[in-house]
Amino acid sequence: MESTKFALFKGRKIRKTIHNNEWWFVVEDVVLALIDSTDPKQYIQRMKQRDPELAKGWVQIVHTLLVDTAGGLQRMICANTEGIFRIIQSIPSPKAEPFKRWLAKVGYERVQEIENPELAQERMKQLYEQKGYPKDWIDKRLRGIAIRQNLTDEWKDRGIETESDYAILTAEISKAAFGITPSEYKELKGLTRKNDNLRDHMTDLELIFTMLGEKVTTEISHKEKPDTFKKSKKVARRGGSVAGIARKETEKELGRSIVSKQNYLPINNKTK
Repeated sequence: MESTKFALFKGRKIRKTIHNNEWWFVVEDVVLALIDSTDPKQYIQRMKQRDPELAKGWVQIVHTLLVDTAGGLQRMICANTEGIFRIIQSIPSPKAEPFKRWLAKVGYERVQEIENPELAQERMKQLYEQKGYPKDWIDKRLRGIAIRQNLTDEWKDRGIETESDYAILTAEISKAAFGITPSEYKELKGLTRKNDNLRDHMTDLELIFTMLGEKVTTEISHKEKPDTFKKSKKVARRGGSVAGIARKETEKELGRSIVSKQNYLPINNKTK
């Protein structure tokens, strides 16, 4: 499963995504950061014409990957650190050298995170702190990320690979736990952008019951080892139902709904 993030270089946004356990960068973003033209597509075509060796190895250097954009997930041409270095060699720009140093730093940080996952968590924690989230919320959010990763790893072991299948199974957990799908949840919270992350706008209790549903689903799946998508769907529903029962009991005690319109948009707007 790919995970998309943004990086900044000299004020420019470089989209990057995790693929095969390494960073892959959107080629157009990199080229745009290094040239004066506003048409990176045409520049790339001219660059390949000038450099036949680059053109010859282009299909080995780049991959088309799903990237989170303002218009939602789109397939975009990406290259890993090695590929980007090769592309930069064909760009005669004084901006290239600092970009190489920045790219090497990003690559080194990713290697560090693979060797020591705690570093990745620490960097993510700092990012949420900079956005203004409270520390106790951040602790739950990071724990939820780890639980979610364990669940997707379990689904992979069960032969589930496509983004659409992940979305369907996640929706089953959400419907059983909260009575609504993630898309309905985003609508409730007023999250209109496709790249808004629902979990970044959940309350503490919403995060807790999300974690419970996904953790129980992981445990059931690991125990029963469902061998079809249909069986995994039933497991997801059962795991979410455990969280749903706990949520309803909690709501009785508190006298209010756990499912909330509250979101962190004001924090994000302050950051911007």
